Parts: sequence; structure tokens; C-alpha cells
Amino acid sequence: MEINRFTIRVYGLLLNENQELLLVHEKMPHLHFTKFPGGGMEFGEGTRDCLKREFMEETGLEVEIGDHIYTTDFFQPSAFKQGDQLMAIYYQVLLQNTNQTLSLEENTIYAGGKAETLRFFWKNINEISPEQDLTFPIDRIVARKFLSNFKQLSK
Repeated sequence: MEINRFTIRVYGLLLNENQELLLVHEKMPHLHFTKFPGGGMEFGEGTRDCLKREFMEETGLEVEIGDHIYTTDFFQPSAFKQGDQLMAIYYQVLLQNTNQTLSLEENTIYAGGKAETLRFFWKNINEISPEQDLTFPIDRIVARKFLSNFKQLSK
């Protein structure tokens, strides 16, 4: 496979007061998957600004970007576009205002002229199974790392 382009995606891990992580199930015409909220970085945009924009576009939530959690450190071809190499960056995310509400109803957004159906849901951190709950390999690595750190801090 010839790789001729990079795709940079930025994701956020939002943990609520009930010890639940926010996940999103997305449906595209050719693919269904579950991942952390976030999306593609645009030209002229930094990673933190990208994540704020993506959260606002997808969830309607204003967020603050916290600590960096992980950046892909291995070759990962894109699941969406042949010839693209994916680089994914993950941050912890905090709500700017805890009175904000998130719709858990399915909604459709249009990105790049294509329709994507999103359904956000909360998953208790003690019940998350990275291999069963997340579709993509990088998300699974990040989930294991986050869960391990969370359990160490909880002791």
C-alpha cells in the first residue's frame, strides 16, 4: 500500500461526575464504529482548537482541553481513506460549564458533504472493555492507558 498523505485527528476523553466516559457510536454508509468524540484537524488549526471545535460541532458542549494523554507512535493506516496515514492525538477534556446538557438522541451531521449519524452515550469507567467497546486500535490503547492511570489514582 502506498501512503501519500497524513490525516491528523484529535480526540477527547470526558469523564463526568458519575465516573462515566463519553463515547460516540457513528454510522456512515459503509462503516459503523464506536470511538471517543473528536475529529479531523483543519489547516490553520492547532490540536486544542480542533478538539474544542469538534466537541462544539458534534455535542454542542463547550469544553476546556486538559492534559495530553497520548499521540500515535506507530504506523496506522486510515480506516477511511486508502493511502492515508493516521496520526491521532488524545487529550483529557473538561466541561467549561457543568450545567451544560448533552443530547443522547441520535443526530445526523454533515461533514465534508457526507452524512454521519452520531449517538453519544456514557459508559461507567469500571465497566469499559476496550476490546469490546471501542472499534479502533488506537482508541483501545488509549482506553487501556486511561483506565490504568485512573485505577492507580483511585487507590
